Amino acid sequence: ERTAQELAQQGLGCECLGGGRLSHRPEERRIHVYGYSVGFGRADHSVTTEKLKAKYPDYEITWADEGY
Repeated sequence: ERTAQELAQQGLGCECLGGGRLSHRPEERRIHVYGYSVGFGRADHSVTTEKLKAKYPDYEITWADEGY
């Protein structure tokens, strides 16, 4: 909400498509995307995962809809 307000002051808009959580284990080079946002619902974790894979190609990156 704070970011949306800051963007609005600059004449820009945004829409939150959902939320979730990340479990990052750098020593294992693993990231797990899961859960949802109470206020914004669940994001499409497959999209998040693909973006993370592009940025961190040497990591194992997984996702699941379970969890909070």
